[in-house]
Amino acid sequence: MVDTSQHYLRLPGASDVLAQSDRDEGQRINDLITRCRSPFPDRPPGYERGTPGFVATRADSLLNWARRSSVWPVGLGLACCAFEMIAAAASRFDLARFGMEVFRPSPRQADLLIVSGTVTWKMGEALRRIYDQMAEPKWVIAMGSCSTSGGPFTNSYNVVNGVNLLMPVDLYVPGCPPRPDALIFGLMKLQQKIDKLSIIGKKD
Repeated sequence: MVDTSQHYLRLPGASDVLAQSDRDEGQRINDLITRCRSPFPDRPPGYERGTPGFVATRADSLLNWARRSSVWPVGLGLACCAFEMIAAAASRFDLARFGMEVFRPSPRQADLLIVSGTVTWKMGEALRRIYDQMAEPKWVIAMGSCSTSGGPFTNSYNVVNGVNLLMPVDLYVPGCPPRPDALIFGLMKLQQKIDKLSIIGKKD
């Protein structure tokens, strides 16, 4: 009988390093949960219109036409809603009609974050980092009941009860999961919001 226990590579202190790494990650997640107790406020009506008393209609129209016709989502799928998001970009629903089919692999090249699926607190840290790295102006769509309010996992210890606890949300698409045409309808509503942006206004 061969004793195989002696053939494993045992690094001195490796378990201590992993345990410390787990403790550090747990501390970061607990800090995130503590900071995200209250949701971001909804966008106030008319926030897109900028400062009254100034007129920049032609420049606004041109820039907003370019923005609404080339919204680039970041390629991020979290759960089952991601399948419907992918289907929306396929040939049957043809998201390319709106200039939004270019799912970018890097958040630095994207200006739309579609949160499609369940968001755990462990993933929330990475999700917030992706949002912070996106180009301005940027928009967020909460797709499905999980990203909107936690879905069937609401009040679970490890699930975020709505992505608006982590970042401001511009549009909510309800459903479990919503169909691709529901997402496309939401994107059309987002285009209407983009049409109201002003180059002299501020977008938080």
